[in-house]
Amino acid sequence: MDPHGPHHPGIDPGAAGAAWPPARAGRGRRLLRWLARATLAFVLGSVLVVGLLRWLPLPTSAVMLGDWIEHGRPPEHTWVPLEAIAPALALAVLAAEDQRFPDHAGFDFVEIQRALDEAEDGGRLRGASTLTQQVAKNVFLWSGRSWLRKGLEAWFTVLQEALWGKRRILEVYLNVAQFGSGLYGAEAAARRYFDKPARALTRAEAARLAAVLPNPERYRVEAPSAYVRGRAQRILEQMDRLGGSAFLERLD
Repeated sequence: MDPHGPHHPGIDPGAAGAAWPPARAGRGRRLLRWLARATLAFVLGSVLVVGLLRWLPLPTSAVMLGDWIEHGRPPEHTWVPLEAIAPALALAVLAAEDQRFPDHAGFDFVEIQRALDEAEDGGRLRGASTLTQQVAKNVFLWSGRSWLRKGLEAWFTVLQEALWGKRRILEVYLNVAQFGSGLYGAEAAARRYFDKPARALTRAEAARLAAVLPNPERYRVEAPSAYVRGRAQRILEQMDRLGGSAFLERLD
């Protein structure tokens, strides 16, 4: 009797196992090639899309499409160029949302560090998104929180800063920002709330619109709460502190 067990002629016990590693390696290489091609296609495609949107009006955004699907009706929205929006509204939005907008490259690391310090001191971790990041989320991405979404947000933020420039980013923001339930963009908001075009908004009206931006589903432009009135007053003060309309010249 063979002490090592039965032996089958013509079959090498090590041959079957030895054949698998090259097969697995082949599948791994194919997967890597596929991932590389998919990544390259995404990079080139996103660069092309963002580049084209440097010049084209945006008829809608990812957030508006989601709103339409959820509520079964198209949102109120009218695209207008930046020149057709009162400088007071542009300044009010910057005073409320992103006062370092002319100086950062899409990410406000000063504000990020401040938010982290406040959280370490026991406060609630708040957002520190710039206008550019908000445009990336609103125009290109889906709702929700995930590391994938944050990574894509960072990528589109970099693309916008590189391909659009500050004035275009501000123009897009003012056209896609939500100012109420189913209401997007400065022109639609000005006509609903004040019965006038966006170019005719006063400083006080602009500050009230900007005051609801943290949560336009909760805060109301018409019949504003004490919080909204107080926030609008603080925005007016910040508009003066920034230097008024001269602050917008730094975007050129």
